[in-house]
Amino acid sequence: MVNLESGTARSLAVSGNLKQNLEIEMIKNLINLILTVFISIIVISCNGQVKSKSEQNQNTEIGTIVSGLDNQIWVIFQDSKGNYWFGSNGNGVYKYDGTKIIQFTTKDGLAYDQIRGIQEDKEGNLYIETQNGISKYNGTEFTTLQPIKSSKNEWKLEPNDLWFGYNANDLYRLDGDSLYELELPRKDLKKAFGIETEGVPFEGNNNSPYAVFGVNKDKNGNIWFGTATAGAFRYDGDSFLWFGEKELSTLPDGRVPGVRSMIQDKNGYYWLSNIYSKYKINSDLPKGYEKIEAAELPEKIINDKILYFMSGIADTQGKLWMTTYDDGIWCYNGESLSNIEIHNGTENVLLISIYLDDRGGIWLGTNNDGVYKHNSGKFEKFEP
Repeated sequence: MVNLESGTARSLAVSGNLKQNLEIEMIKNLINLILTVFISIIVISCNGQVKSKSEQNQNTEIGTIVSGLDNQIWVIFQDSKGNYWFGSNGNGVYKYDGTKIIQFTTKDGLAYDQIRGIQEDKEGNLYIETQNGISKYNGTEFTTLQPIKSSKNEWKLEPNDLWFGYNANDLYRLDGDSLYELELPRKDLKKAFGIETEGVPFEGNNNSPYAVFGVNKDKNGNIWFGTATAGAFRYDGDSFLWFGEKELSTLPDGRVPGVRSMIQDKNGYYWLSNIYSKYKINSDLPKGYEKIEAAELPEKIINDKILYFMSGIADTQGKLWMTTYDDGIWCYNGESLSNIEIHNGTENVLLISIYLDDRGGIWLGTNNDGVYKHNSGKFEKFEP
């Protein structure tokens, strides 16, 4: 005989257990769902924080992307990575990587916005020479170098030294670690030139005859310094050779061209910022050098043109290119001189500097029309 009441009770009990198990399972699933949603929210939030941090890092990169260059570009330089740098006369420095232009100014840590020189050390750091100090750029930030005024006058000549002329009593030498302020040997300038010489009160230079206007290295690694009115000096690491010629100082009409650029031609002669004379080292002579006429000049050229150049280079074929401020470029092929005038419409382009890049390309920095580049036998306005 079957006990219906007992079977019913067991059925109800089983039913109750199933219901309870289902409820427990539903609660577990709900808890798992809540945990999953919570974890997802945390992950998304973390990812958002990482992205924000990345965006913040991008926003802290210095410099401003601009669409073009300033009209007054005084300095042109190509770094070891192939980037071009253009130093302006009041709006900082521009970096061009072939795609975009980035402008750096005092807002980014640059010492001053008037640029007078750009160099690179063996580590790839750039040194921006300004009228208010020298800024080092390591690819991330700018720092201003602090010079050491040493009573020992730390004169040395090492292959990796960098030399600067602006904002110094005479000049600076950077040996990779320290920036030394140096003094050139003093000479009897009145005896050499027949007059009392004075300096030129340009901004960024002292009013001294020995203020350095130009620094160049020759093919043998000797360093040359051109001054305001004290002539030129060559330093070979041991001693100085002084070029105390009248055309390298104050001129009879009172003009002070300064020795701004020193270039060596393929015959070993040095052109010291003018095309009146050229010099060759000769230790057998009393002065230590010989001086001859640079090139035969037609009378019309002598009367109409200023024969002092601001900047000069020797190209890959040995041809000399020398820029004047408003009389164009002088070219010397080893035998004769020619003159190239640079115009923008009816206006003369005022030339400040000339630069030879690592591909043999010739560039011009100007005071009123940006940058020019030599293309197919002529100079054309450079439009990045």
